[in-house]
Amino acid sequence: MKGEIIIRPAGSTDLAKINAIFNYYVAHSTCVWTTVPCSEAERAAWYEEHDGSMPVLVAEAGGHVIGWGALGSFRTAYTLAGTLEDSVYVHHDFHRQGIGSRLLSELIAAARRMGLRSILANISADQTPSIRLHEKFGFQKVAHLRQVGQKFNQRFDAVYLQLLLAASEPAAGNAAFASQLTIVHPPRGVPEPGRWAEQSPHHAL
Repeated sequence: MKGEIIIRPAGSTDLAKINAIFNYYVAHSTCVWTTVPCSEAERAAWYEEHDGSMPVLVAEAGGHVIGWGALGSFRTAYTLAGTLEDSVYVHHDFHRQGIGSRLLSELIAAARRMGLRSILANISADQTPSIRLHEKFGFQKVAHLRQVGQKFNQRFDAVYLQLLLAASEPAAGNAAFASQLTIVHPPRGVPEPGRWAEQSPHHAL
């Protein structure tokens, strides 16, 4: 595909493409452990949950979405203290083109503007490219959980990496961020966003 790659905020019209990229890895990869595809309703609820206070970005080339990234809540208490988790997915036909690096760089820049304390990355231990990408941006390994995931009749470890964004407590920044958060509850009958991926790794590079 020809054309300059741009990184821009995602809109509601991008959700089908975001979901298609994600669901490919649900079916074909261990980078996310769930085997249940994300539905349109779940993706819409996920997007609503971000509500402009937590960034969702897409990589676009030639009018086509070829990757996406987001910052989201890992634990409510962590979120209110200024820590979010990143997710980065690149279309399987566009690996090794620096798209993951550009998405992660923009997410880190957004986190700094928001006054966040840190970013967490939850990565399946077999996903070496994703781990190396985060290490390139200064993330450090803070935990390794043994055999906490399973897929395709195999068990997998989870690696947690963290990027600290400030050397001192940014209490004012955290308070400003927390004041912008909206806790969104999905419509009746729609599973909570993340039922299909709760605590599952969130990176495909």
